[in-house]
Amino acid sequence: MIAWLLVITVTAGYLRRVNVFSALSDGAMEGMKTAATVLPCLASTLMALSVLSSSGLLDQLCRVLSPAMRLFGLPEGVMPLFLMRPLSGSASLATLSQIMSQYGPDSRTGLVACAMMGSGETVLYTCSLYLAAAGVKKSRYIIPASLAGWVAGCITAGLLFR
Repeated sequence: MIAWLLVITVTAGYLRRVNVFSALSDGAMEGMKTAATVLPCLASTLMALSVLSSSGLLDQLCRVLSPAMRLFGLPEGVMPLFLMRPLSGSASLATLSQIMSQYGPDSRTGLVACAMMGSGETVLYTCSLYLAAAGVKKSRYIIPASLAGWVAGCITAGLLFR
């Protein structure tokens, strides 16, 4: 499939009299510049995530937030996912896997965790990546609004599976 897409793209470029190799090289150069711009944000996000989970702060935050989130229908077992999903997609996927193996996919905790996983994005990672790539210095309301949407999605997931 990918090979056909490549053939169609090169053929379309040839028919439009575009120097396909030059366009590919220019795009690759622009991609490298974007990667160099985004790399510090990516590295700092991954470092903060590592410190959060290695220090035990994640477990303490889960214990502190659990009683308040129980009011909104979120079981205690999904608290690590609630905290990790805005930070990292791979860490939240690993957390979801742990939840599934511990509670089971048909349990209330498993159902809420799956709905939470599908109801949001890795907010901080995505915002830092895209804002850095676009050269935005002041994010204004992007991050608070995105986090509010994430929390609303989680609360809805907890309320749906009561």
